[in-house]
Amino acid sequence: MTRIESAHGALADDLLDAVSIPDGAETSIDRALTPSARPSEAAAVLERDPGMPASTWRLRSDAWEYLRFGVKRLALGSDDVTAIAPDSEITRSLRALETIEMYWAGFGQRYVRAIGELLAAGDYMTALERIGRVVNRLRGDTVPEEPRDEFLDDQERTDITSDADPRPRFEVLVIDETTELDRDTMRAEALKLRGPADAFIYEYVIVPSEDDAVAAVLTNPNILACVVRPGFSEHSRQRLSKDLAETIAYARADQDAGTGAAPSRSSLASVQRVLGLADTLAAIRPELDLYLMAGAHIEELAGALTRRFRRVFRREDQLELHLTLLRRISHLYDTPFFSAIQDHARRPVGVFHALPIARGGSVVSSKWIRDLAAFYGLNLLLAETSATSGGLDSLLAPVGAIKKAQDLAARAYGAKHTFFVTNGTSTANKIVHQALVAPNDVVMVDRNCHKSHHHAVMLTGARPAYLEAYPLNDFAFYGAVPIDRIKQMLLDYRAAGRLDEVRMITLTNCTFDGIVYDPERVMAECLAIKPDLVFLWDEAWFAFAAFHPVTRRRTAMAAAKRLEGRLKSSAHATAFREQQERLFAEDGTPATDDVWLSERLIPSPDARLRVYATQSTHKTLTALRQGSMIHVYDQDWVREAEESFHEAYMTHTSTSPNYQILSSLDIGRRQVELEGFDLVQRQLDLATSLAQSIARHPLLRRTFRVLTAHDLIPAAHRETGRPMPLRDGLATMWEAWAKDEFVIDPSRITIEISRTGVDGDTFKHEHLMDRYGIQVNKTSRNTVLFMTNIGTSRSAIAYLIEVLVKLAERFEEEQAQRDPELPSAERVDPPLPDFSAFAPGYATDESLPDGDLRAAFFRGQQRGTVEHVLPEELRARVERGEQPVSAGFVTPYPPGFPVLVPGQVITAEVLDFMAVLDTREIHGFNARRGYRVLRG
Repeated sequence: MTRIESAHGALADDLLDAVSIPDGAETSIDRALTPSARPSEAAAVLERDPGMPASTWRLRSDAWEYLRFGVKRLALGSDDVTAIAPDSEITRSLRALETIEMYWAGFGQRYVRAIGELLAAGDYMTALERIGRVVNRLRGDTVPEEPRDEFLDDQERTDITSDADPRPRFEVLVIDETTELDRDTMRAEALKLRGPADAFIYEYVIVPSEDDAVAAVLTNPNILACVVRPGFSEHSRQRLSKDLAETIAYARADQDAGTGAAPSRSSLASVQRVLGLADTLAAIRPELDLYLMAGAHIEELAGALTRRFRRVFRREDQLELHLTLLRRISHLYDTPFFSAIQDHARRPVGVFHALPIARGGSVVSSKWIRDLAAFYGLNLLLAETSATSGGLDSLLAPVGAIKKAQDLAARAYGAKHTFFVTNGTSTANKIVHQALVAPNDVVMVDRNCHKSHHHAVMLTGARPAYLEAYPLNDFAFYGAVPIDRIKQMLLDYRAAGRLDEVRMITLTNCTFDGIVYDPERVMAECLAIKPDLVFLWDEAWFAFAAFHPVTRRRTAMAAAKRLEGRLKSSAHATAFREQQERLFAEDGTPATDDVWLSERLIPSPDARLRVYATQSTHKTLTALRQGSMIHVYDQDWVREAEESFHEAYMTHTSTSPNYQILSSLDIGRRQVELEGFDLVQRQLDLATSLAQSIARHPLLRRTFRVLTAHDLIPAAHRETGRPMPLRDGLATMWEAWAKDEFVIDPSRITIEISRTGVDGDTFKHEHLMDRYGIQVNKTSRNTVLFMTNIGTSRSAIAYLIEVLVKLAERFEEEQAQRDPELPSAERVDPPLPDFSAFAPGYATDESLPDGDLRAAFFRGQQRGTVEHVLPEELRARVERGEQPVSAGFVTPYPPGFPVLVPGQVITAEVLDFMAVLDTREIHGFNARRGYRVLRG
């Protein structure tokens, strides 16, 4: 067996496991392929590859690719008839594809069956031609020639001919119990309605049951609309794989939990079943447009179902449905600001304002800088302007194209309001802080959050109360803040009679290293103690998460919407009243902190949801550098925040914003609404594939170690306990993300490199970047973080693995050549330091942790109040019992959080940590002059 055959043997086993194949059932493929020869020994010993993630899009693509490889060998005579034995790779792949093609438009199940019949008849060349058409479509290639295969029916001929159509295409899911003839009729009618003036084309995916509908939207990212016809059945006639069946169950349970619906649907009336399916589909893929096609009583149904469905049609309204589908996709496709910029660039204008580069005026006529236009292109210069007229709108007071673009972004990300930011999330964080907090408000801040939050607290005059994340001392970075610590701090402020001073809490979700909170739980339990608390979630690295059904639930906007629904339910009100009896005595005295900490707290139905999220869109989605967004889900927006927010926005936003950044945010929104699910699913799968390749490669696993949830999350914060949930299937990931306090973003792979003998910074610069051109953002003393994104390709993953193999070989050779008489350079690093305390004079009181950061900062700006002290002298002072006070921020970068803040007492633990840092860039510390310290 060749190497590629062996690899695809495992693939076919995984494909069979990932889709629905009845036990003991004989499919049409089995009946067609019944050669008398015994199965080859190779085919008989194939085993499932546990390391291949069961991603349907990838398994489908690889299975078709393998079929072309295998059938080509048959056609060329390289293999004999045993290659299509019942247990062979070709037969197994065809059998699986016959099922999985049910959920995709285009060639379909009959096409797969016809290939099996061709192989059974020995017509390998025709079968190869048919397989090639599918592979070409999956690759995005067109097939302009007229199909001549006599096995094709008229429908299939039309489908293949339409592949040459260059217009963007999407798929429409129809849920209805129909015959094969009905399905052919529906597809034929859709083709008749297609006209040359249509900007887009679509194809139908028709499934008979609710199970199949959920399976289709989970596996087929090309589906952008659903048409529900009440004739569908509840359960699939196929035997779904364990993973897919469990994922469907989780999707339904999630929706039931969010709406208070009954868990069982079997007894529901027809209309209620339609509503339940609509709610489930919308929860899985919010970008989907849902339409109902009904017969009798359509007027009454329209009034009852408007919230779930965009429109209700009668069955004869096929043209109206066709026009509606196309118009709705045009709304998703619309990019108002990008279109305005394009129009401006094409318009002849005279430039008499303050931008010489506009229209290329100072460049194209220059003798010396024409290479700027040659490198970036003339369109960049044509789009430059400082004018806000002609449809370009003003970022500071948008009423036209920018306002519409921001509204579309709010829809895409599930926010009530969205604002574009053109100078990064550091500025976005400062805007939110200034808008929501005032001098002397207490802000609970994750101590290892990005430095911009600390700077924002200083600028506003708020007093930070630092929350401590759990340390990961073995890897020299922090995790996240456990919910018990957050609750305890709120309870401490309540006990001190100062809870009214606590205004806001800000947390990083997800952290640089990929540790993800459960925002819904955090907000619910915090609101149970302080019902008006404001939340700022720094999602700088998490913008992509809104476009996958599993990761979305842990975004701030989705969590806020879900929690809002819970607060309105009668079941929640009942649970709240019952818990209050346990938390308070009859006289209103609260129970002990132990009781409050032991229960999962339930907020009052009257709690107010005031949730903000800042995202570095450019970090994980398509946008130019510094393109960021602020998302708002604030029930008190108009009364409490709108005016102050706009004032803060104008304070920090340039009056000359970069229009190219704004355009990229606009068109990036179009991308994620139309193909975000596809791109994010591929990203997560490729990351899992990378982790598994490293963990299973004999050489790589001797040199590197992939850190999992077991390494990065303490067991007390993991209920499900799986080290890499997505590796075990989407259902396992869904369960972990639904239950665990913390989870790991699977798109981030942290590799422990201690056995290489070099530190993370050296590994990053000298080995990855300088030698092989591989760029990474973050390292620690003994780890390197590899981040995949929606632009990562399979080729890029393969290249990285190839480089890691070369480096592992190099490190092993160096270790083998090492003089055994030389002592090994073992290094024991100090633990990560907690925040010490604010010094007397800056601390608010002696019992609670907040302090006056602003006063310390500005005192540290006065030359006469500051001295520079070298580390050795500073250590000596600490050992003498002195308490030196930091005059400024000291921030290693990356990851960008301060080890010291103004007014903080400098301790031996901080100095020990700083002494072993191998980060090359440390803001606020001068190696020649030392630390800036406030004079006594």
